[in-house]
Amino acid sequence: MNYALIFAGGVGERMHSNGIPKQFLEVFGKPIIVYTIEHFQKHKEIDSITVVCVNSHIKLMKLLIQHYNLSKVSSVIPGGASGQESIRNGLLEIGKEAADDDIVLIHDGVRPIIDEDLISKNILSVRQYGSAISSSHAAETICLAKEYGIINNILPRQECIIAKAPQSFRYHDIMTCHQKAVKEGFTEATDSASLMQHYNYNLHYVVCSTSNIKITTPIDYYLFKGILNAQESMQIIGI
Repeated sequence: MNYALIFAGGVGERMHSNGIPKQFLEVFGKPIIVYTIEHFQKHKEIDSITVVCVNSHIKLMKLLIQHYNLSKVSSVIPGGASGQESIRNGLLEIGKEAADDDIVLIHDGVRPIIDEDLISKNILSVRQYGSAISSSHAAETICLAKEYGIINNILPRQECIIAKAPQSFRYHDIMTCHQKAVKEGFTEATDSASLMQHYNYNLHYVVCSTSNIKITTPIDYYLFKGILNAQESMQIIGI
């Protein structure tokens, strides 16, 4: 079985959206979170979708699932006090039926520009290597700065990739790491990849497009609109 865990627990403070969580902002009449879920809904190898949602908008999320016929969504559950806790909540929900070797694709609800091929590559990579971190090649120079105003090191661009999502694993592996983190009080993981690396799991990456953006600021929102416009224009002229 292949499960998608869609994390939509944020409140979008950087979006300045008048209290509306960023994942529920509409673009051309459709909420961002729906664009995201539809990619997993349409993929033939995804069997079930769990959505971890900000508690105040669970009712709306369920209405959207019904309205857009997102039939693969099996459950909508509240998030936790942090992203790490929210993902753990989702994994616990999935664990009610998942087997140890089943695959879980963990994805941001505000990362709507993915495609069928990327989901397929994630599933195949987990089958072959045990993990899949969707990543794009760095297009600009990346520097290390341990203190403000001082560049300590400039990294070779050809060796740098940008970790994005989905980030995918076998259920047993990612759940075991979350259980260890709870036991040890480890709460510093920035994403699932950093949690897995903290517990010494080898990570394999799959290449995704640089357009696989996470919508966190108003600029990201308008960039998403622009990308949708460009995709529509290319379809019209047959590119």
